[in-house]
Amino acid sequence: MIALSLAEIASVVGGQTHDIPDPSVQVTAQVVRDSREVVPGSLFVAFTGERVDGHDFAEQVVGAGAVAVLGSRPVGVPAIVVDDVQAALGALARHVVHRLGATVVALTGSAGKTSTKDLIAQVLQRAAPTVWTPGSFNNEIGLPLTALSATDETRFLILEMGARGIGHIRYLTGLTPPKVGLVLNVGTAHIGEFGGREQIAVAKGELVESLPADGTAILNADDPLVRAMASRTQAKVLLFGESAEADVRGENVRLTDSGQPAFRLHTPSGASDVTMRLYGEHHVSNALAAAAVAHELGMSVTEIATALSEAGSLSRWRMEVTERPDGVTIVNDAYNANPESMRAALRALAAMGRGRRTWAVLGKMAELGDEALTEHDAIGRLAVRLNVGKLVAVGGREASWLQLGAYNEGSWGEESVHVSDAQAAVDLVRSELRPGDVVLVKASRSVGLESVAQALLQTGAEGEVAAR
Repeated sequence: MIALSLAEIASVVGGQTHDIPDPSVQVTAQVVRDSREVVPGSLFVAFTGERVDGHDFAEQVVGAGAVAVLGSRPVGVPAIVVDDVQAALGALARHVVHRLGATVVALTGSAGKTSTKDLIAQVLQRAAPTVWTPGSFNNEIGLPLTALSATDETRFLILEMGARGIGHIRYLTGLTPPKVGLVLNVGTAHIGEFGGREQIAVAKGELVESLPADGTAILNADDPLVRAMASRTQAKVLLFGESAEADVRGENVRLTDSGQPAFRLHTPSGASDVTMRLYGEHHVSNALAAAAVAHELGMSVTEIATALSEAGSLSRWRMEVTERPDGVTIVNDAYNANPESMRAALRALAAMGRGRRTWAVLGKMAELGDEALTEHDAIGRLAVRLNVGKLVAVGGREASWLQLGAYNEGSWGEESVHVSDAQAAVDLVRSELRPGDVVLVKASRSVGLESVAQALLQTGAEGEVAAR
């Protein structure tokens, strides 16, 4: 964080100082909420949760070097006390972002946010110092913490914004007003909470509504609900996609034999070829979105294409491809799942598995509401249409719908099976896995299927496994 005195922080957040001998002492390191992340010069933010109260760690964090605690009550060590810790954190982030003068790039969408954010970061950091959201730190607490990690040297601040209802993105953009706003897509993630794709579009469009007249809205030309958001912003509009009308577009899109996307990147300043290290055709749209951001911020098409071709995955359990010594390939995409990302992962599996036996170990997609049965059934059917060698549906009711969809599509006999839990899935796959097989593991985060991928990586392998 930029250096700020405790007196200035108290003024910004409207707090009272307690047990602070010298209010001119500065916070010079990270603002954190996890006591394990404290370093000398940190500010520790104490939240009161259902099971853990951050205030209980006050003495520990100050002993580890924290300058003070930002909390809702005095704690016997240097503290700034406020009525609402979350609101205070947001106010501090807003103050720091204003002071920095960095270009804020915000992005949202139903699928692909984290992967696209990671691509944007890897491209832009070649041009100037860049800070970006770690993992999926995209809510009312994670976003301001990310913004507060910026320093005086930061020129680009890349912020992922999630939403579970109308008004959420409007709140986040109020904390960190963006100059560039990117909307990837409007899908069915969290449709059970929103009530329909049109309502999701209303929520996602709050990002472009927040942009200033001299800002830029970057919109997906291939998604009608996103493209329609052009009417909701006063900013310049830049379109990306495979549509001929896109300003930044991909042509001759294809997958290599290993399932990695390649395409010809066109921007208003020229064209260049891209072959990605990531897996799955869905990354083409993500890459085009990242290219549009980089183009708008002044990078050449050659610089962008080179950066996209060299970019890797920065976040865990998102199409994380690892090959065992025996030639078995494990694709750990277990961080989260929705119908769009599940379809993309299955198509990537089909491409990677050409000439090899493929497995799809899948669990439920959460928060689909009344669409849950239809969507799980459709994913089971798609697995059959893509000739996945074996579908292993893991868990309760939703998993049974996956398996039933596969069965009804024509998966007779042993091509699909429903098992009760992750351990049962591990036992089944272990017993039948052969050298050279490709195994996809994917479900919503709550299912915890990453344990399946981790167990399979440890199975039958001596020495190191080679991650690619």
